[in-house]
Amino acid sequence: MTVVVGLVSQKGGVGKSTLARALGAVVAHAGLKVRIADLDPQQHTVVEWERMRGENGLAPALDVRGFATVAQALAGMAEDELLILDAPARVSRRTMDIAKAADLIIQPTSGSIDDLRPAIVLFHELVEASIPRERLILALSRILGTAEEDAARAYIGKTDYEVLAGAIPERAAYREAHNRGQAVTEAKRRAHDNQIEQLIQALFDKVHTLMLAKTKESKETLRAKETKG
Repeated sequence: MTVVVGLVSQKGGVGKSTLARALGAVVAHAGLKVRIADLDPQQHTVVEWERMRGENGLAPALDVRGFATVAQALAGMAEDELLILDAPARVSRRTMDIAKAADLIIQPTSGSIDDLRPAIVLFHELVEASIPRERLILALSRILGTAEEDAARAYIGKTDYEVLAGAIPERAAYREAHNRGQAVTEAKRRAHDNQIEQLIQALFDKVHTLMLAKTKESKETLRAKETKG
């Protein structure tokens, strides 16, 4: 059974595609099947990134495809893999389609109130649309320092939404890594950037747990059908 992770946001430039690439790379490095669906036909940021990755001969190769609709992305997914839906910025019908299809909805946000406030508003709207609150998770991205991270966590702490451990710091080295076709997790390591390892590990653990649970559920369903047959 496929696990679907949706990356959404109210605003652009908060780190959706950064997280999509990082999660995809980590899952692929772990030897698991993963596909990233780039749902922004105007920019196709992740599609272009994967092209650069291929030109530079980076491994492992990643399955990145552009889709015009969520339905198309879901129709093309294979068994026993992770499907990452990277949505365009701003709320649209596509955001709701992703939320309904996803096992986890991850929304990155910077530490700015200008980004945090609309992020919480979007999650409120999804809850009002009957999306289970436990599927909604925030991830801190483009963080400028410990003080900003602490303030962002305090702001989120006033809500009932989960926020992942760790954060993605704002680093020129990460932009340079993307220019080479690398994920931020593949960039040259810096001792003080262990927040990014915490964040991606926390996200990977959630995804892997879901993948194992769905695989077990699929096997049990198959055994039940065989027993009835």
